[in-house]
Amino acid sequence: MNIALIANDTKKELMVQFCIAYCGVFGKHTLYATGSTGRMIEESTGLSVQLLYSGQGGVEQVESMVSCDEIDLLMLFRDGINVADGTEENNLLRLCDVHNIPVATNIATAEALIHAMERGDLEWREIQKASRKPIEW
Repeated sequence: MNIALIANDTKKELMVQFCIAYCGVFGKHTLYATGSTGRMIEESTGLSVQLLYSGQGGVEQVESMVSCDEIDLLMLFRDGINVADGTEENNLLRLCDVHNIPVATNIATAEALIHAMERGDLEWREIQKASRKPIEW
């Protein structure tokens, strides 16, 4: 599975700790992360992370990947208290809704999704992608 990892500044350390705790699970999948979050995860866990741009540019890259069905799971640890307006995050969450991408916006939901992924409960994503027929021009 392709997993996107994004964390607001106040949640970066929590994301790193979460990745340390589930390093064995994450190691079986392809990880994408916004710049500084991805570097912190790589340095702390040794996991291979495809680094995207930092900040809003990275969020826009994830939006593009979601739109092209290249992301299977999003973990977006956000700061619900200190968010300016959340417009960028709302756009990303809307796209995930449109494309049926499971999303965790906090550690409690992330934990539930990681266990579901471990059990194979999210394999429907692979089946769904495999069943799509390419567009013929």
